[in-house]
Amino acid sequence: MERRRGIRSLIPTGTLAESEELIQEVPLDRISPSPFQPRTDWNEETLAELVASVRTHGILQPLAVRRTDTGYQLIAGERRLRAARQIGMERVPVVVRTATDREMLELALVENLQREDINPMEEAEAYQRLMAEFNLTQEQIAERVARSRPTVANSLRLLNLPEEMRMSLRRGESNGGHGKALAGIKDEKLRRRLWRRVVRKGLSVRETEAAANKLLGRDVPRGTSAPGPQLDPNLQDLLARLRDHLGSKIRLKPRARGRGGTIQIDYTDDEDLDRISGAILG
Repeated sequence: MERRRGIRSLIPTGTLAESEELIQEVPLDRISPSPFQPRTDWNEETLAELVASVRTHGILQPLAVRRTDTGYQLIAGERRLRAARQIGMERVPVVVRTATDREMLELALVENLQREDINPMEEAEAYQRLMAEFNLTQEQIAERVARSRPTVANSLRLLNLPEEMRMSLRRGESNGGHGKALAGIKDEKLRRRLWRRVVRKGLSVRETEAAANKLLGRDVPRGTSAPGPQLDPNLQDLLARLRDHLGSKIRLKPRARGRGGTIQIDYTDDEDLDRISGAILG
């Protein structure tokens, strides 16, 4: 028989409907993994640290599960489940919830994003799955996972990179910022040349962006105006914030004596223009 403990769930309710508030202890072998887990790569070192902690202190935060015909299916807590199995625990604390397939994928994605336990390709693939299987738009995904729409759009662009570059992102040789800069280069030879420099020399994201701009013939440094008088520090700060918000190269050209000016925003293709428009218009 399942044993219950008089402790309220530590898992935030979020969008999931809570079917039982009390934490229960259930047999570990009755819990099946989630088919909606976005993570495919697991850090064995950090998992070993969790195993040591669970062995000493037990599982402090219950797993979230939903009922199935044969037992339970995991919603959140994959690492704790793996640690419990390595230790050989017979029973684990859970909180039972009612969740749709879409909610399971959303919650697993949010949990991993909050803990930074997911690589850029896993994130992009989870967004793609939400769009393909549940017909969500980029705006709807952004709202559900607490990301901006440009962030979701940039993430999805990584799926168009060649396989070896996607694998580089999975291995941690480069990150999402590098991937975004590489995705903006359509010439495959130029893109591959820059990617090799990123991996070989360990270029930072800013260095990669600068190199990408140079390869594309856009050699005016990001965050500065075209050749001309030095910008006022306040305008420089504004320009930097605009650049960070839009994720694009921006030029600011003030007219003499404070009589207005122009802002020029570069984009690489129609998709990039759509992304920038979304960031500006909301």
